[in-house]
Amino acid sequence: MVKTSAYAARMPDKDGNIAYTADDDRVWTDLFAAQMPNVKRCSAPPVLAGYSKLNLPADRVPQCNDVSETLRALTGWQVTPVPALIGFAQFFDLLAQRIFPAASFIRSRKDFDYIEEPDIFHEIFGHTPLLADPRFAEFSQAIGRAGQAADKSDYAWLIRLYWFSIEFGLTRVKGKIKALGSGLSSSRTELMYSVGSDVPQRRPFDVQDILRTPYRIDIHQPVYFVIEDLDDLFAVAERDLLADVARAKTLGLFAPLYPVIDKQAG
Repeated sequence: MVKTSAYAARMPDKDGNIAYTADDDRVWTDLFAAQMPNVKRCSAPPVLAGYSKLNLPADRVPQCNDVSETLRALTGWQVTPVPALIGFAQFFDLLAQRIFPAASFIRSRKDFDYIEEPDIFHEIFGHTPLLADPRFAEFSQAIGRAGQAADKSDYAWLIRLYWFSIEFGLTRVKGKIKALGSGLSSSRTELMYSVGSDVPQRRPFDVQDILRTPYRIDIHQPVYFVIEDLDDLFAVAERDLLADVARAKTLGLFAPLYPVIDKQAG
């Protein structure tokens, strides 16, 4: 997770609502209009079903309170705006309570096509559709509970399971690769890249392989994991994930499939 932000958090009022501007609403409207056709073409049925259940507004930034009201009735989850980028410990703790932390700002026109850090479009448009599915909601909570019990040194290992499933997971539907991940749903370029490009590797879903696979947040992923049967993902919630992490740490990380930046160079 990134630790610094180029954006200022938008603070909610006493009722939990944020006063988004007309410009904010126009950015949301244009992002929604640009991305929804891609989602309909490239995303898996659980994602599409989530959009149908949530009925997110197309013409304004949604309020977390309104989205939470719908999610509570569906899966017991809620979305809460957070005042700043949060660390792994707080993130896991909130997931364990069925609370999804949402960055409260929306990107500027300058970052319309790509923003490295999560904004409210990524959080609401990207994440909440899967939280409307009871099975994905349970899986996300299981990740949070494992994080609560984990040592700080385990965090970077455990988060890879979330990254390569909830954020950037793929599945196969009637022989075709479809997107599951929230990071894909909210990305105009990576969504289509993930399902259609010949450049990235697409590996079978395997917990140990995922835990040992490094990633970068600022590039299109060089590798995705394809969940052939979604029951295989949901079964992970019943595993001893900390034992899985301990084994992965013993085996060590795979060599990264992306250029490693030498911070000492120059």
